[in-house]
Amino acid sequence: MCFSIYDAPRPLTPDQFLALLPYLLPRSPAGRQIGDLRARMDAIFHLASTTAPWRCLPPEHGKPDTIARYFRRLTHAGLWEKLLEAIKDSGPNHPLRALAPRIFRACRRAVRLRGLRFIALVRRLGFLQALSGPPSKLPDPDLSENLRRTLRLPPAPVAETQRGIFLDILRTLRRLHRRSGGVQRIPRALRLGWS
Repeated sequence: MCFSIYDAPRPLTPDQFLALLPYLLPRSPAGRQIGDLRARMDAIFHLASTTAPWRCLPPEHGKPDTIARYFRRLTHAGLWEKLLEAIKDSGPNHPLRALAPRIFRACRRAVRLRGLRFIALVRRLGFLQALSGPPSKLPDPDLSENLRRTLRLPPAPVAETQRGIFLDILRTLRRLHRRSGGVQRIPRALRLGWS
């Protein structure tokens, strides 16, 4: 089933495409020049604005497997991390700032390929819109690292009155540990469509 819950984005403007161009891979792994980079990025941003799978890409954007393969290649090359860093460092009138919502939506699809380090980078940069779901449901690597470094368990309770306090501390630690690990499964529509 192919559907969209968002309006399809307009094609990239020349300024936006020129801002993206230094970050894109112009050649295939075999060394061949890639045809129309602008059309491929338009296709990626079009699909990223929906919750639909790659196979639902409209025919005017090209073959879905070609676009998906290029998206994976860009993701493994670290494009989305570089773009997030560039957005963070750019001025308020930079063309990448106008592209930020589209880039954030594409990042949501890249999270599965990039993993926990990508989630940590997105959280550190403060671009929570680029996370692939509500922040409360995703792992928080910084929280788990901070917990591991700073928390020390008190010694085992000696008196019966200390036992209740000790158990409360353990329950709190268990809740924090669960929160830092995120939930095990987030439905696809929530992952790609939350705002």
